[in-house]
Parts: sequence; structure tokens; C-alpha cells
Amino acid sequence: MQAGNVDGEATRSDDEPREKCGVVGVSLSDRDAARPVYYALYALQHRGQDSAGIVTHDGFQQHDHVEMGLVGDAFDEGDLAELAGSTGIGHVRYPTAGSVDKSCAQPFSVSFNSGSLGLSHNGNLVNAAGLRDELARLGHAFTSDGDTEVIAHSLARNLLDADLSSAVEQTMRRLHGSYSLTVMYDDRVLGVRDPRGNRPLVLGELDDGYVLASESAAVDVLDGELVRDVRPGEAIVLDADGQGYESVRLFDLETTAHCFFEHVYFARPDSVIDGTLVYEARRELGRALWRESGIDTDVVMPVPDSGRAFASGYADAASETGADVEFAEGLMKNRYVGRTFIMPTQDERERAVRLKLNPIRSTVEGRTVTLIDDSIVRGTTSTQLVELLRDAGAESVHVRIGAPAIVAPCYFGIDMATREELIAADRTTEEIRETVGADSLSYLSVDAVADALDETRDDLCLGCVTGEYPYDVDGEATDRDVSRPTVGEPAEADD
Repeated sequence: MQAGNVDGEATRSDDEPREKCGVVGVSLSDRDAARPVYYALYALQHRGQDSAGIVTHDGFQQHDHVEMGLVGDAFDEGDLAELAGSTGIGHVRYPTAGSVDKSCAQPFSVSFNSGSLGLSHNGNLVNAAGLRDELARLGHAFTSDGDTEVIAHSLARNLLDADLSSAVEQTMRRLHGSYSLTVMYDDRVLGVRDPRGNRPLVLGELDDGYVLASESAAVDVLDGELVRDVRPGEAIVLDADGQGYESVRLFDLETTAHCFFEHVYFARPDSVIDGTLVYEARRELGRALWRESGIDTDVVMPVPDSGRAFASGYADAASETGADVEFAEGLMKNRYVGRTFIMPTQDERERAVRLKLNPIRSTVEGRTVTLIDDSIVRGTTSTQLVELLRDAGAESVHVRIGAPAIVAPCYFGIDMATREELIAADRTTEEIRETVGADSLSYLSVDAVADALDETRDDLCLGCVTGEYPYDVDGEATDRDVSRPTVGEPAEADD
């Protein structure tokens, strides 16, 4: 399950978590922002493939273009030429809240008495319905059923009688859940990260300006330098001329809630998230997997593509202990099988795995195999892969997973599955092993994940693997104090 794959939609199955969204904000000194935003969105395509959009401002008026589909399909040369202005924001979307249509595509734009507003959102609010009802009673008209429009209307209302920083702080006090935002208020671009920092957001410096983005890979594609992560509860306002930025720490909580799944699956391997290179984090998770549950087999192989870094680290750790374990590619992926592939019969559905993944028989036949993946969601793909390897002649198949078992749904921006669909929600590891048909099965422990990411458990969002959440969700347990956060102090712009 490869999050860093630009083909994204064309290689996923219904047994995989869906990516969330990607956001971008750019302010430049002497050139239009549309094309840099476009390139940055390409770098974030893995985070969402259903729609793409850009909003710019030329100092006098706002321009926008939003379409369904991939970035390359949503824009042509003419579209980019019409997006005038040296400041802009962008968005790629996979819907986790709201409809799959253009009404929920982003950035979301709204005009009001105090100016124009564009907003891109990565994350998911858990109190959007209540806020929507409250704003509707105050006369706000909604055109979509997504939570992003709720944020936009709330911010616009607060901007009527407050400056930008105060309006953002007032809005954040009402938002409950996860969010990283890039916002365009007239010709100013700002980035906002929720008080627990659940969703990633970074600041980068270009030769002629600054960029905010979900991942540092978007900074890299613009030949920029990563400055740092936007801090939880922080708002960063880019100067309209691209010459600098102002930072205000609006909230400062004792603990964060970084989504550990960003490192396990969603983020590109070449991105730096919360100070850690994702590729190295995955290799360290693989090393920890060997230390906790390593088994001496003839060959260790990844489920392409997202299992590759885990398997590499696992094999390295094995060799350091003297184990004679070969790292090899044993499954080849067909990148041109999409979700629209028609499978009307059970036989054809079972054949679909062979269309996506085919074993290299010489690597597998007559050998004991360790198969490494990042996660098991419903278990369907794992079952098919184990059977595929046995059919190719594997003497035994041992499955190792570079994350803890997923036992609960995500409410904060990952379209993972319902509890009823999650194979680990009501089964033991031994029962899951029997279901997928492996000779052995082991997951990585929660503590090993925290150690590999150099975080404490209290600073990670582990809701999907513990059933206890860092935000107060109706009907679910919470693992920390969810009382209203306090306002922090302004931060220095050059820190």
C-alpha cells in the first residue's frame, strides 16, 4: 500500500486505507503563484485523487479553478494562465467527509463584506454538524455537505469584526478535530495547524518567496529549503510580497497527537514529517519488527510498494544478528489496474489480485518466505497474497506487519473502514493468522512504533490501534484531557 505512488488510485484496492488530502500555500515576490502551486500539488497527488483546485489573488481580485480528477487532468495551460497573482493556495482531495462531487472540491471560496477568502483543509472535524446548524441559524447558506465550508464560513464571520490573527484564534476555539489549513485572505496566505498537530504541515523557503505544504516533498519539487514543521496550534502568515512571514502560536498544549499512520503509510517516503524522514522511519519500524518477531526464513519480501522500506530495515536487522535472510522482490505490481476494473463474478474477483500482483516464481518456489506489509485492514488482500505465494511454490509464508493491528476506525481524515469491516476489531492475532492462511503472523507493538518515531505514546494519535482517541468523539473513549486549550504567546518570525 504505497502512499508515495503518484499513480495512487490506479494501484489501490478496497482493502486499503484511503489517503486524506494535500494542501499548499505560496507567496512569491515577482511571479505568478499558479504554476508553483500546480507543481506542488503534483508532488502531493498521492494524498488525494478525486479533485484538484487552485485559488490565487492578484492584489485586486481572487481567481479560482477547481475540477474533479487528477492534477494533470484538472488544469491545462489556459487554466493556469488565468490564475493571475503572486499568492495562491491549492488542494488535492480524497473525500473523508462530504460528497464526491465538485460542490465539495477545494479550495473553498467565499466572498463577504470584509474581502475574499479561499480555504484548503486536510483533516476532519468531529463537530461539523453542530457548527453548520449554528451558522445556518445565523443566516449562512451552505452549498456543500463538507466540513471545509463550515470552517470557511466560521472564519469569514469572525473576520467581520476582528483582525486576521484574532479571527483565526476565535475560529480554532470552535473547531474540534484535526485540521491543517492553507488560507487565502485577499492577497495574504496563511497556514494553520490544529492544537494537537494531528495533520502535517511544513514551511519552506524559495529563492523568491515561501511555501506551506502538507509534506516537504512539495517544497523539494519547487527547489526550496525546508524551514521547519508548522507547530501544533500555530498560524503562519506569509507576507504578500514573499519577503517573509509572521508566526503566532495561538495554542500550546502539553501533548500533541501526531498521526503515526503518516509515517507508516500515507506520506511520501522522501518527505520529512515532524522532523523525521519518512523513509528512515519505515526502515526503523522494520528493524523493530525483526527485534520483536523476526523469523529466520530463506527470503524476506515486501508487499509493493509500501512494504519495501519496512522489509529493507527488517532484513538489515536480521543480517546484523547473523541470520542468513535474503531480501528480494518477490511480487511484481501492475500499475495500470484501476478501481473501475469490472469483476462481476467471484472467480474474477479472486483473479484481480493476479492482475495487480504477480509472484516471481524463482524467488518463491521451494523456499520459506517472510512477507512484509505496512498494515492489514479487512484482510482480503493478505489472504489472497498468501495463497498466491503458496501457489507459486512457497514452502511456508510468514506475515509480518510494520504497525499494530488496526482495531478501530479513524475519525480524523482517514477513510479506513468501519469497525465491522476491520479484521482485527474482534479477532485475536491467531484468529487473523488462520483467516489469512499464514504459517505465522506478527504485528509491531505500539511501544515500538513510538520508539521508532522518537515520540512518546502521549504525543501520537493511536486511536485506530488502541480505540482511544486524542479528541472527544461521541461514543468513543479518549486518552487525554480534551478541555478547551489556552491561548499561547506569539512566536518569532525567524525561529
